[in-house]
Amino acid sequence: MSETLVRNQARPVTPLGILVEKLETILKMTQDATVRGEIADALKQAYQLAAGIDPYLEAVSTQESPALAALAKKTREEPWSKRFSDRATVRQLEQEMLSGHLEGQTLKMFVCMSGAKNILEIGMFTGYSALAMAEALPEDGRVVACEVDEYVANFAASCFQESPHGSKISIEVAPALETLRKLAKAGESFDLVFIDADKKEYIDYFKLLLDTNLLAPNGFICVDNTLLQGQPYLPPEQQTPNGEAIAQFNRVVADDPRVEQVLLPLRDGLTIIRRV
Repeated sequence: MSETLVRNQARPVTPLGILVEKLETILKMTQDATVRGEIADALKQAYQLAAGIDPYLEAVSTQESPALAALAKKTREEPWSKRFSDRATVRQLEQEMLSGHLEGQTLKMFVCMSGAKNILEIGMFTGYSALAMAEALPEDGRVVACEVDEYVANFAASCFQESPHGSKISIEVAPALETLRKLAKAGESFDLVFIDADKKEYIDYFKLLLDTNLLAPNGFICVDNTLLQGQPYLPPEQQTPNGEAIAQFNRVVADDPRVEQVLLPLRDGLTIIRRV
């Protein structure tokens, strides 16, 4: 395997991906002749069940467009760790932040099913989810994408130029809460909101959307990473600050009488919320 391929190989960041990695490690241990055969067989079957789910889901789901595939490839090939090695006080960007094929196709389905025309994305990264949703919009639809990092905003904009749907996307480069307040003040309203940004600000995004008219009366909120590597349901000592923030967010949403929601075990968790 080439050095480039190893460098660009994504690390597991979903509960299922982490489980597969741990099962693979245990399975290698069972190669020792002292391990009972039935234990090794059971572990092998557990590994095959877990490892096969995501590849199978992707194989039988509608394939991504050439523009989305090109964007994903460009994101994987970008040397994020080298480019931002000096950013001690800024979020570390990495290819694992990409929404990806399965979640992108899910968001496209939600756009079609909801009939959304105005979409707000809080946290864009290199633009995969924004472009996926734009592909499902009618010609007069639009995506307003919030991104705090100017480099990735320009990275995404260059990718959007390669798609006939890229013109539906406008990028706001600023801290997300600042952009949300500006949009609310301008009287903007959105049919669908996708949140995938600073986990510690999820509760603030949620409250601002509901306390203003940013979320249309019949609108939906989709929230990414609401399982965050399994941390929200693991013991507190195994939670990072982001894991604790997501656990608190999930509880706030569950306790809010203004909404109803469902948390789907898609990749790293995707919560669908609607105002009741």
